[in-house]
Amino acid sequence: MACNAAYNGAMSNFLVRRMTAADLPGVLGVQAHCYQNDLLEGIDAFASRLALSPATCLVASAAEGPALAGYLFTHPWPQRSLPPLDGVLKPFTHDRTEAAPMTWFVHDMAVAPAGRGGGLALRLYEAALQAALDAGWQHSRLIAVQAAADWWRRLGYAPMAAHQAAMHAGKLACYGPGALIMERTLSA
Repeated sequence: MACNAAYNGAMSNFLVRRMTAADLPGVLGVQAHCYQNDLLEGIDAFASRLALSPATCLVASAAEGPALAGYLFTHPWPQRSLPPLDGVLKPFTHDRTEAAPMTWFVHDMAVAPAGRGGGLALRLYEAALQAALDAGWQHSRLIAVQAAADWWRRLGYAPMAAHQAAMHAGKLACYGPGALIMERTLSA
């Protein structure tokens, strides 16, 4: 399993690359080590997110083997709603200039114990952010879970205004106690 790989503290021991469908079983292994059971998502949910935005779904693999040390799923999503936890997302076409604005949604990032402590989460995020900027995205949103809000604040995310977040209370409840909708403006 991905989390059993030895980690010697050097970031260069991990390769950040685009995710493929073949990576999804390893992603499930990393997820199982990082999240509470009520936040686990299935392979179909992850496959649908990968299909929406393959350029911004990434994995970090050990340089000396196929073991995964981390992953990041991001994709476009309408600003007016939140994607469902463990839901299969349908492909859509959307012109970002239409009336319903879209956001770059940072859905899920996890770094296995074997990959922690060397800045791997930041490497995954920065690589996906660059792809999002290259694609012209100007806004990002995420749901911080398991007390991760402080980490996201350091990357420029701020909690969504309470009156706006209240409109999403039903879906947000599925993400667990303390889940927080956060957003930021993107700039190069």
